[in-house]
Amino acid sequence: MSTLVIEGLRARVGGQDILKGVDLSMASGEVHAVMGPNGSGKSTLAYVLAGHPNFEVLGGSVRLDDLELLDLPAWERAQAGLFLAMQYPTEVPGVALRDLLRVSVSTSNDASEIEAAMRQEAKRIGFGEKFLERSLNVDLSGGEMKRNETLQLGVLRPRFAIIDEIDSGLDFDALRMVSARVEAATKEHNMGALVITHYSRVFEQLKPDTVHVFYGGRIQQTGGADLAQELEDTGYRRWSNENG
Repeated sequence: MSTLVIEGLRARVGGQDILKGVDLSMASGEVHAVMGPNGSGKSTLAYVLAGHPNFEVLGGSVRLDDLELLDLPAWERAQAGLFLAMQYPTEVPGVALRDLLRVSVSTSNDASEIEAAMRQEAKRIGFGEKFLERSLNVDLSGGEMKRNETLQLGVLRPRFAIIDEIDSGLDFDALRMVSARVEAATKEHNMGALVITHYSRVFEQLKPDTVHVFYGGRIQQTGGADLAQELEDTGYRRWSNENG
């Protein structure tokens, strides 16, 4: 079993302090949901964990097992088993998805096995194989970008995936397929998933073990799956009053 442990994480961007002491611990195979209003710092948390250079870490620790990730550049964090599915994936003209995955997967894997894995993952999420030849995320709809990210996750098999707004741009059928694929990865490959979202509908297929309320740059409350529905019903007024 692997663990991802965040302790006292503080960070800023553009001279503004955003993360103000984040504490979270999860194990492989678990699904943790992070829910909060716009501007609370959820996406900042995702980018800081992944090692985005525009975000300045002020303190704290992020450990994947015994490895301190904050000491590593983004590519080494990915190599260690951390994956980020971005809310707004970046377009990479001239680099096909197929070529990206071929060079990303360990050289110990046979090329034919990698190709088979890509085709299988495309089929599982209803993503046309033609997209394997397309430049990464170029001229894709929001939903196609999210399927693209999910296909990468299925092929790369990370130890932990940070998934930022998985439901953005997806219709209900696509959301079910993508959510079910992430859920399957937690069972098939013992992947841990940290899912950032506004809406509990994503949890019809992707079942959270733990739900965290994120407000004001830190986790304010942690509970079970029923907390997600409570947040949709009542909103975040309670924490607005407490932090106001």
